[in-house]
Amino acid sequence: MSTLILTASLGFALLCFTLGLACAALRLVRGPTPEDRILALDTIYINGMLILLVLGLRFEAGLYFDIALLIALFGFVGSAALAKFVLRGEVIEP
Repeated sequence: MSTLILTASLGFALLCFTLGLACAALRLVRGPTPEDRILALDTIYINGMLILLVLGLRFEAGLYFDIALLIALFGFVGSAALAKFVLRGEVIEP
């Protein structure tokens, strides 16, 4: 009984995160300002990380968790660099 509930809840979570990723991709394409596009990219990498975590729970594999950690690290650095670029016009200051 509990494995059925766990499987159903993981499937529902995967569906919700996938819909969130699709909505963020739509905002990335249609976003009127660069700030909207940066927030959409943040949402995309967070939803991608959460999808990998749910898949790691579903398939009971540790590799998914390592990949999710890498996505989180690179996503944070990328969003900080994009925010600095939008704010100042350059990423690396002379």
